[in-house]
Amino acid sequence: MNKIVKGKCIDISSEGKGVVKYQKDIIFCDGLFIGEEADIEILYQRAGVYFGKVRKLHTISKDRIQPKCKICTSCGGCQYQQINYQKQLEYKTNRVKNAIKRIAKIDTKVNDCIGMKDPYHYRNKIQVPFAKDRKGNVVYGFYKENSHEIIPTKECMIEDKRAASILWDIKELIKKMGIPTYNEDNGRGILRYVLIRTSYHYNELMVVLVTSMLNFPGQRNFVDALIKLHPEITSIVENVNSRHTNVILGNKEKILYGPGFIKDDILGLTFEISPSSFFQVNPEQVEVLYKTALDLIDINKEQVVLDAYSGVGTIGLIASKNAKRVISVEIVKDAHKNAIENAKRNNISNIEFHCGDAGEFINSYDGDLDIVIMDPPRKGSDEKFLSTLINKKVPQIIYISCDPETLARDLEYLKQSYDVTYIQPVDMFPMTAHCETIVALSIKK
Repeated sequence: MNKIVKGKCIDISSEGKGVVKYQKDIIFCDGLFIGEEADIEILYQRAGVYFGKVRKLHTISKDRIQPKCKICTSCGGCQYQQINYQKQLEYKTNRVKNAIKRIAKIDTKVNDCIGMKDPYHYRNKIQVPFAKDRKGNVVYGFYKENSHEIIPTKECMIEDKRAASILWDIKELIKKMGIPTYNEDNGRGILRYVLIRTSYHYNELMVVLVTSMLNFPGQRNFVDALIKLHPEITSIVENVNSRHTNVILGNKEKILYGPGFIKDDILGLTFEISPSSFFQVNPEQVEVLYKTALDLIDINKEQVVLDAYSGVGTIGLIASKNAKRVISVEIVKDAHKNAIENAKRNNISNIEFHCGDAGEFINSYDGDLDIVIMDPPRKGSDEKFLSTLINKKVPQIIYISCDPETLARDLEYLKQSYDVTYIQPVDMFPMTAHCETIVALSIKK
């Protein structure tokens, strides 16, 4: 559209964009923070809202800092690199407060968001596309927002430091060995993505090569060369994805080196992480998250706990040491299998696992439940599950959410039978607009 207007940021959107009112219109602008004035270039319009980028800053927030990442303004992965960390936490606290008040219509205290001492290099899961640029050079990095253009990235400031040199050497090796990157347009080439998973508590690191075909030419030599350069790698897995899709991982896997998984600990329990396992990406803050959640309820050996949307069983397994019995429900088959293995690995026998929809399970379950711990996906829970909680008069609920707006929607439904007793945001994703929230609810008396 190429129109340039002058505007002042009055708020931050749920996606971390500056909100600007211009005449009767709303503009969402990347990299603009509350109180700042700027010349804004209007890029496009969607659903009645304009989106733009800063062309020139006129008024600068006292909280603005020089970002550690040189490409944060073009990558789109981080929204808050240019604002100091305490202000980031304030933004996240306010996002939760506003959602609870506006959507749930609940006026209750929201505690300040719990942050990290060092909010950089926390991610234990790194996944980047490999391709060729317009000049034919091999590149890897992150997709520019709303595009399939790769922004070359030599180092990411929120990812485990060990990943940077491995990705660089993979690029050099495939160039040297003539292993072609995948072309999304014509479906030719081999290497599509590289996924790196790192362990926080163990010296274990896994590299996953996502390829378009099994047993690509030169595979053995490539693996040997990579291990020689990086002996810290303990597993290499080939994942085959031949589909024309944006989904990163395919269904076929082949172990090329090591056991094909890594281990990590959460609050004293050991978990096995495979290429496709769901596992919280911030190993330091996940312990804060789960400990804070479990400290809000007094689980004892007389109580039955339901762990809904349980993933690989993490919080349910941690809760099991104090409970009579834990019931774990997860719809994703691979995560369900991982949860069973994790229970065996930690010698936990007072937990049972069910693979299926949480709403269908709780609706058909005819036993008593004392506590429900629920950690649904970003879209939140559904009325089938929530209405059954109300009908069964479950005494206590711990709701862990990764989206304040869908959390607030669900709380608005639950408030007819439950009191919200505690709300605690936790920063699992520093430098981004994402925010995790723990809510404790008790049945109304």
